[in-house]
Amino acid sequence: MSTSTVPTTPAAWKSALDSLPSTPDNIPVFFFAHGSPMLAYPKGSTTSPMRSGIQAWQGPEGPLANFLREFGPTLLNKYNPKGIVVFSAHWETLGERVVTDYGEENPLLMDYYGFPESLYQLKFKSKGDSELSNRVVQLFKDAGHLARTTSKLEPRGEDGRGFSGPGLDHGVFVPFRYMFGDEFTDIPIVQASIDASMSSEGNWKIGQAVQELRREGILVLSGGLPIHNLRDFSAFHPDSARLPYHDFHKAVLGAVQVSEPEQRKKALFDLTSHSGFRLANPREDHFVPLYIAAGAGEEGQTRVLNGSYGIPTVAFGL
Repeated sequence: MSTSTVPTTPAAWKSALDSLPSTPDNIPVFFFAHGSPMLAYPKGSTTSPMRSGIQAWQGPEGPLANFLREFGPTLLNKYNPKGIVVFSAHWETLGERVVTDYGEENPLLMDYYGFPESLYQLKFKSKGDSELSNRVVQLFKDAGHLARTTSKLEPRGEDGRGFSGPGLDHGVFVPFRYMFGDEFTDIPIVQASIDASMSSEGNWKIGQAVQELRREGILVLSGGLPIHNLRDFSAFHPDSARLPYHDFHKAVLGAVQVSEPEQRKKALFDLTSHSGFRLANPREDHFVPLYIAAGAGEEGQTRVLNGSYGIPTVAFGL
């Protein structure tokens, strides 16, 4: 598949999703565009002119929201997962992996500031699972990582409501509301941290460590945004983004589609040397989740499910 034929329309997304193999005994890993709190804006709301592009492209009526509505049900229907382990650009730890163990209901960490009051009243009801949390910790330890669980009693970040707290961050619950609905309690959700060193290899190894979950009926998702420059809001919409952003987007699509695993890894690592990389990613936190997904699905083939500018979703390990 060339970058010129990747799915960028609703009909093409649906075709790509429908073509995913149904392999519940070897579930692919997915890197997905998790968007921003603007996904949760009420429909028809307005924002500042500076942010109008990101709202149009990544807001409640944009292509990202429309794709996520198709993406979530497809995953459930194709793979009937026993649990979900998710990584987000918004939770990073240095030197150890930390895994949520939140029990009967996952709290939400509303780790964003200056948004409308309605965004601090969002609901996403889900549950954790201690057995799954401990399984993830053990896999990390088996791979040589320091790892532990964290409970509701331990804050993990600052909340825009004015306190420090635990919870699934907005890189999880905001897109999951589109994917799975406001109440999703049949399947447990556990979140694990990414490597704060921002190392390509370090985050790849995090993915490698949890590969076995795929054969245990667990869906592994890793969320970020390969173009994430909050100093330049024009970057978030294809009509206003400058050429270097488009060039980098095309380079990402090209790298993930390299068919041979070792060559694909090299192509993905080489992205950090691309002339548009630093412009698109002043900090790497939203980019390195791509390496987690690629590491967890390093063998096998890949498929771009949504190739729209700046908001790609890719399946690894097919």
